[in-house]
Amino acid sequence: MRALAQFVMRGPLQAGGVAAVTTAIPLLFWIGAAVIGLVILRLGISQGLSIGLWALLPALGWSWFGQDPTALVVLLQAMLMASILRITLSWEKALLAGSFLGIVTGLMLPLVYPDLLNDLVQAGVRFYEEYNAEIASSLGSELETVIRQTMNASMAGTYLVIGVCMTMLARSWQAGLYNPGGFRTEFHSLRLSPAIAVICVITMVAGPVLGLNSMLLGWVGGLPLFVAGLSLVHGVVGRKNLSGQWLVLFYLALVLLGPSLMILLVVLAFVDSWLDIRRRMKPSGPAE
Repeated sequence: MRALAQFVMRGPLQAGGVAAVTTAIPLLFWIGAAVIGLVILRLGISQGLSIGLWALLPALGWSWFGQDPTALVVLLQAMLMASILRITLSWEKALLAGSFLGIVTGLMLPLVYPDLLNDLVQAGVRFYEEYNAEIASSLGSELETVIRQTMNASMAGTYLVIGVCMTMLARSWQAGLYNPGGFRTEFHSLRLSPAIAVICVITMVAGPVLGLNSMLLGWVGGLPLFVAGLSLVHGVVGRKNLSGQWLVLFYLALVLLGPSLMILLVVLAFVDSWLDIRRRMKPSGPAE
C-alpha cells in the first residue's frame, strides 16, 4: 500500500489513472476513494477535485448503467471527509460531515434507485416468509416496511463506514509518506466534544419520536461515537505501552461479541467526551 501511495503522488497522471482504473474495476472502488482522499489531504481540495473527476466518471457509469451507487457514494464520502479534515484538522467535524451525507444518502436511495431497493425488499420478504415464518406472521403487513427501512439504512450505513475507513486509509498514507507516526498520534487522541456527543445520542434516539428511519439515524449517530470508542481503546493501549496483542484480542472480541461490545464502546465514548479518560491516566514509564 505504501508503494501505491508513493506512485500516485508522483503526479496527477498517475493519481488520476489509478483512481479511474480502480473505480472502474468491481470491488476495487475503495482504492480509488482512498487515492482521491490522499490527493485532497496532501495537495488541496481544488487539486483533489480535478483528479477526482477521473474517478467520478466510472463511478457515475456504475451508478447509472449498473444501478450500483456504491462506488459513487463512497467516493463522495471520502472526498467530503478528506476536504473537511484538511480545512479543520478535526476528525470530529469530518465524521459529522460523513454522517450528514449518510442521512442524505438514506433519503435519496429510495428516490433515485427505487427498483434496486424494491428488488432487495422482495428478496428479504421471501426469505422471511420461507425461513422465518413466525417473524413474518407476527409482523404481518409491517414486514415489508421493516425490511425496507432495514435495507435502506444498511446500504447508507455501509457506505458511510467504508467512506470513513477510506478517509482513514488516505490519512495513514499521508502520514506514512510525509509525517511518520502522525496518524497514530492523531487517532489515539480522537475524542468527541460533550456537545457533539449529546447530538449524536439524540440523533440515535430521535427516530421513533420524529417518525424517521430509526435504523438509519442509529447508523449515522452511532458511528462517530463508535469511532471515538475505538480511538479510546487504541489510546489507552498506547498510553500504557501495552503490546499489540491486546488490540488483536480486542478486535477478536469485537467480532465474537458484535453488537454488545459495540454498544459498550459507544457508551464509553460518550463518557469519555465528558471525563477525558486518557488525560486522567498516567502514562507508563520505565521502572525506577
